[in-house]
Amino acid sequence: MATSIFALFSIKDLLDILLVATLLFYLYRTMKDSGSLDIFVGVMAFVVAWVVMYKMMDMRLIGTIMDKFIDIGLFILVILFQDEIKRFLTELGSRRGLKLFEKIFKSKTETEEEKKWIMPVVYACMNLSKTKTGALIVVQQGMPLTDYERTGDIINADINSRLIENIFFKNSPLHDGALIISGKKIMSAGCILPVSHDTNIPRYLGLRHRSAKGIAQATDAIAIVVSEETGRISYAHKGELHLNLSNTDLEHALAALVEKD
Repeated sequence: MATSIFALFSIKDLLDILLVATLLFYLYRTMKDSGSLDIFVGVMAFVVAWVVMYKMMDMRLIGTIMDKFIDIGLFILVILFQDEIKRFLTELGSRRGLKLFEKIFKSKTETEEEKKWIMPVVYACMNLSKTKTGALIVVQQGMPLTDYERTGDIINADINSRLIENIFFKNSPLHDGALIISGKKIMSAGCILPVSHDTNIPRYLGLRHRSAKGIAQATDAIAIVVSEETGRISYAHKGELHLNLSNTDLEHALAALVEKD
């Protein structure tokens, strides 16, 4: 009996199972990052119930009704998860698809070059924190932020802590928006970001923190926030918001994220 089961189970079947498992894991992670995990669990529960009732137990009436929902379910899911689908396709088409090969052939010098933005940003956040000057700094990773850059004023300047501080100076016309760093440049400032509607965000946090989490849910960017009320520093990445960091904590966290990505 065991021999016949293994005879029917080929390498193609194993590959099929691994691909489905990988897809489900990616969907789970994406839904969790975007705060839509409950919807994902509900959809999976419906699919499992449909398979059990219609395919396994042959309950034709309820199975036929659920089958009709399955037929139109794809269109409903596209409407519900259009942002997540856009993120998946953008990430698939970005340079992150070649990340493994980049890590293999990337030299230590190139890795150090990628970290050069960290210290100017940390110094700027430290000074902004002392004066309780609000700031929102977004650092592009693998996924492009071109659409968000266009919502602000293009600067295209070298990364400099003094320039960052001047942009977020309270009388500056650009201080209310986000500053976007791409590569070795400050690309734009005064940018508009998507706002997260995650109900788990503490109520005492303002629009900057919600925007930081919003861009971290929509892309793989790192979003750093300096609170105008308290001067505390936080950052968001991959849908997670990390609050109340010291200057040293911020430096170590950013270095670790760059190394990981």
